[in-house]
Amino acid sequence: MKSAVLLALFACAAFAPASAVQASPIEKILEMISDLQAKVIGEGKDAQKTYDEFAEFCEDRATQLGFEIKTGKAQVEELEATIEEETSTIGALETKIEELSSDIQADEADLKAATKIREKEAADFAAEEKELTTVIDMLERATSILSKEMAKSGASMLQLKSASSITEALSVMVQASAFSSADASRLTALVQTQQADSDEETGAPAAAVYEGKSGGIIGTLEGLTEKAEGQLDATRKTESKNSQNYQMLKQSLTDEIKFAEKDMDKAKKGLAESQEGKAVAEGDLDTTSKDLAEDTKAKSTLHQDCMSAAEEFETSTKSRGEELQALATAKKVIQETTGGAAGQSYLETSFMQVSSSTDLASVEAVRFVRDLARKTKAPALAQLASRMSSAMRLGAAAGGDPFAKVKGLINDMIATLESEAEEDATQKAYCDKEMSETTAKHDELTSESESLSTKIDQKKAASAKLKEEVATLQNELAAMAKAKAEADKIRQEEKAAFDKNSAEMKQGVKGVKMALKVLKDYYAKADKGHGSSDGAGSGIIGLLEVCESDFTQGLTEMTAAEETAVAEYEAYVKEDEVANVQKSQDVKYKGKEAAGLDKAVAELSTDLTGVTDELGAVTSALDKLKEMCVAKAEPYAEIKARREAEIAGLKEAQKILEGETALIQKSAKHTLRGAHKHFSA
Repeated sequence: MKSAVLLALFACAAFAPASAVQASPIEKILEMISDLQAKVIGEGKDAQKTYDEFAEFCEDRATQLGFEIKTGKAQVEELEATIEEETSTIGALETKIEELSSDIQADEADLKAATKIREKEAADFAAEEKELTTVIDMLERATSILSKEMAKSGASMLQLKSASSITEALSVMVQASAFSSADASRLTALVQTQQADSDEETGAPAAAVYEGKSGGIIGTLEGLTEKAEGQLDATRKTESKNSQNYQMLKQSLTDEIKFAEKDMDKAKKGLAESQEGKAVAEGDLDTTSKDLAEDTKAKSTLHQDCMSAAEEFETSTKSRGEELQALATAKKVIQETTGGAAGQSYLETSFMQVSSSTDLASVEAVRFVRDLARKTKAPALAQLASRMSSAMRLGAAAGGDPFAKVKGLINDMIATLESEAEEDATQKAYCDKEMSETTAKHDELTSESESLSTKIDQKKAASAKLKEEVATLQNELAAMAKAKAEADKIRQEEKAAFDKNSAEMKQGVKGVKMALKVLKDYYAKADKGHGSSDGAGSGIIGLLEVCESDFTQGLTEMTAAEETAVAEYEAYVKEDEVANVQKSQDVKYKGKEAAGLDKAVAELSTDLTGVTDELGAVTSALDKLKEMCVAKAEPYAEIKARREAEIAGLKEAQKILEGETALIQKSAKHTLRGAHKHFSA
């Protein structure tokens, strides 16, 4: 700034003395300072406009990033909660799978052990049944042979009758080839064993002998046969009971394994879903976290950039103010201190060689003014020339000073033209000032109106989008509420059906068990008062036991299905509660944000109304200024140039007269101090 002032001041030395019509170097410097001031002010306005636009961008971008950061944080919290929930679910399902696997292995081991025991029991039963069947067959054959031999007459019959024991009777039968020695040995061993058992029970002496009658031997054999048949029947009943118990145990263990495997498959499926959901949530969390970090970093960078721009703008504004202050100070100093020096240095006096004749000077002055009037087409100058001619003639005739009269006319005309020029300049300055300020205000208000309209449109669009999202969320909440009510209704119906059916199944199992107990207790009695149908009773008991197994299995399946339905319902309720809370929070926050945007739109609309009204008033004032200052037949520049030419011409005519006077004074004083400074070559 100082260099510009120094250059302007240095330009003074380069200017040669000019005529009165041209501007002096001082005036040129002041003009340059004024132009530089206008340029600095214009740059300041442009910088202010640019900064306002950048500040608006900073505000809008900061708001946008703030919303994105808020949304990102909410999404991160939601995803972290999802990951934590899925992790918990995975842990629970893995524990459940381990427990079910352990239960299945235990049930399979129990089933294997029970099967092994059952196979051994079946093998033992088969061997015992075979042994008893063989014994009964031998006893029946021995009894039949003895009965037939006792009916015969002869030596063999006499030997049998004389036998004192079953051993002797069997020996007689072997000798008679009626019985094999092997069968006889087995029967003898059986009889001895039974006799020993009987003796131990009754305390009778060992080796007791039968009476020597055949009837006693046959009765003994028949008793042994009946006892063997009873033992065979008991063995078969035990085998049937063991088989039924094994089948029930096998069915129970098989059902448990089946249900456990079903639960395990379901748990594995749930585990896979939870692992997939956790992986997806972790991927989304990674992406969302990166986006959140970028938005946070972008907001920080934006803040720094905006603050730097604000500091730069403040610095440039301060520097620009200092420059304007320096220009104003320099201008003031020049105006206040160089007036006299400029007048002395650049005032030129025209000396013209004229004849000493007064008529010649008068004619030359009048002719100059007439030429000027013709050149500028000014009627006022033509009238002045006529008046000057008349004044010269009348003054010379009257013996007065014609120069004074003519100079007075010229001075009056110059004063009149300068007064008009001043009035036009004042109006022009007023028009320029008002037009500039009004146009600037009009542009400023137009820009502000457009900016407000843009903000209103943006916030309206954002509010509409948020309201649309809120409406969608509310519809989803309504649909979720409807689905929840339907699920509650179905669960109540399932629970009522389970309570009714399970009660009936429990009652059936209890009744079957009571019936089994009654029948088993009855058929187990040995002292029945009549010939009971043991075979039919056993069949009934077997069917009842099958029914008991079926009822138990049905109750187990029913209970498992109810537990599964309850677990699924509880999982659904939990998920519905989480989703409901999340969507309700979204509705709350989005609705609040939309309300804030609507409020901002209302405030901006009020501002826009005020700006629009002010813009209308400024537009009306600008139209009036254009009508007053612009719509003229002759532009101000042409009027100014023509008037300046007239004033300059009149001053030249004045110099012609003053030159005549100077010549007259020179003849008296012979010299003029300082004049040689302007004419020295």
